[in-house]
Amino acid sequence: MVIADLHLHTTRSDGTLTLETLPDAARRAGVEAVAVTDHDRINPELDGPMTTRDGVEVVHGIELRVETDDQRLDLLGYGVDPTDELIDECDRIQQNRLERGRRIIDCVEDRLDVSLPVEPREGLGRPHIARAIDEASDYGYKEAFEELIGDGCPCFVAREVPSFERGRELLADACGLVGLAHPFRYPDTEAALARCESLSAVERWYPYEESVDTDLLEDAVERYDLVPTGGSDTHDETLGETGLDQAAWERVRAEIV
Repeated sequence: MVIADLHLHTTRSDGTLTLETLPDAARRAGVEAVAVTDHDRINPELDGPMTTRDGVEVVHGIELRVETDDQRLDLLGYGVDPTDELIDECDRIQQNRLERGRRIIDCVEDRLDVSLPVEPREGLGRPHIARAIDEASDYGYKEAFEELIGDGCPCFVAREVPSFERGRELLADACGLVGLAHPFRYPDTEAALARCESLSAVERWYPYEESVDTDLLEDAVERYDLVPTGGSDTHDETLGETGLDQAAWERVRAEIV
């Protein structure tokens, strides 16, 4: 039984939940604890590593994109107590997101001869732009990614992200637990899991769209003595699709408080 969903996004990045609507969404799903893990952004309204809102335990988290020699990875930091260095890096990333968003929007508008109902801003992600494309053109949300703004597409613009080592250091200084997010979403899962040697956790439970070789993951958990985490990675208001049972949550909670 899922009682903790430790991967969700709010309107601070590319989700639709807010801190005000989060408790009701959690109760509808029967979830007792959640982690707010917005992209490259902490939430100033969460005034501690873990707080309680309307009876729901809320972990202050972050999902940080980092660069390795051969691929980009996402790190999850749980129990954020922000340092000046992390705040400064997030500010830098958000400025880059704004500039990148402007370039993508301009490209799409020129290519399709439309005006998109979205403006460049901090926290802007490609899902926001894809929704705007869906609203303003004949392209659907999925087609927008596949044909316009996805990796390698005509209007794709890469983001500037910190190195794996820099990102890990920033999160280790500010968080109680740092892990690798969704290991089977990367081109080279084995290389991604090898990076767990210098991490303390890995996302074990995640709503993958196809079957995966969990033996690779279980081997990494054992080899590097990792704390298993998990969550639905929701960008809407549906929680509890996957996550942690009571025992797994208590282990994570002990690392945070």
